[in-house]
Amino acid sequence: MITRSIISKVDAVAPQPLQQEIIPNQTAASEDGVWFVYDGGCPLCTRAAMALQIRQAAGSLHLLDGRSDPDHPLLKEIRKANLDLDEGMILKYGGRLYHGADALQMMALLGSAHGWFNRLNAWLFKSATVSRISYPILRAGRNTLLMLRGVPKINLDEKPN
Repeated sequence: MITRSIISKVDAVAPQPLQQEIIPNQTAASEDGVWFVYDGGCPLCTRAAMALQIRQAAGSLHLLDGRSDPDHPLLKEIRKANLDLDEGMILKYGGRLYHGADALQMMALLGSAHGWFNRLNAWLFKSATVSRISYPILRAGRNTLLMLRGVPKINLDEKPN
């Protein structure tokens, strides 16, 4: 469950978009800011990641393609936590990993009000109930798109530890 302290901390500052940073190969996954791990093989996932902006209070946004570098420290952390990137996107904030619907809701709570995508994301997914109901539909759409394009699943568990 997302704590009220994180929500109040984020809501205390007026939303201001920050530049996002794509991190293909960083030596350590910093505890600072927000890390968003997405499927770079999915065009919709990639577009959503590129459109995502967060509030200034949350820090910098770091984007990581889950297919880019299996030895990336954050991907190793995800494997160690037994989270499946094929079953849901992952967001890391405040030293905690959020997976699937929880990551979707956290994106909505941390998101900036800049741009239509971010406003729509916040409006739709700030509710835990809406996130939990809609996430399986979004994941099914991703899986169907990957299948139609012939893109294999990520299968992080098959990567070396």
